[in-house]
Amino acid sequence: MSDLAAPIISVFGSSRCAEGDSAYQLALELGKALAQAGFAVASGGYGGAMEAVSRGAAEAGGRVIGVVASAFSSKANRWVQETIVVPKWEDRLLKLISLGDGYVACAGGTGTLVELAVAWEMMHKRLIQRKPLVALGASWRAVVEQIEAADGNSRGLVHLADSISGTMSALEALRSRKT
Repeated sequence: MSDLAAPIISVFGSSRCAEGDSAYQLALELGKALAQAGFAVASGGYGGAMEAVSRGAAEAGGRVIGVVASAFSSKANRWVQETIVVPKWEDRLLKLISLGDGYVACAGGTGTLVELAVAWEMMHKRLIQRKPLVALGASWRAVVEQIEAADGNSRGLVHLADSISGTMSALEALRSRKT
């Protein structure tokens, strides 16, 4: 049985990738690595990267939480063990942020960009405590560097990682909090 006291990593990512895609495979491996390191995983609960990270964590024996919005569908992917249903998309995002002891943004589109940006801005404005926030994949580098160049006060809040091992290194401080 999974550890209910394990730190939770909220993972953001595309709903559009499919099994066999490199983005799906990376999220699957991320879920597995997170569970093996003793983290619980929370995601938006639907398909694509959310399904992949859920699947990877579940197959590795980890705790998997899905936060879904009834405005879309109250049905989470089959790998989710605990489903939290909220009314709207923005409630879903804020719930994922409040659940997370850390965050990972996988490759994605505008929805994933918003998720990364809101977590980043909430820490920047000190609306939530500073927590590990990892942008996984080369696609994020230009975005993060541009924002940091435009607003120097936002520097150091997002860790860029090109690999699962880089992501896990950025989350290292949370591992020591496992009970």
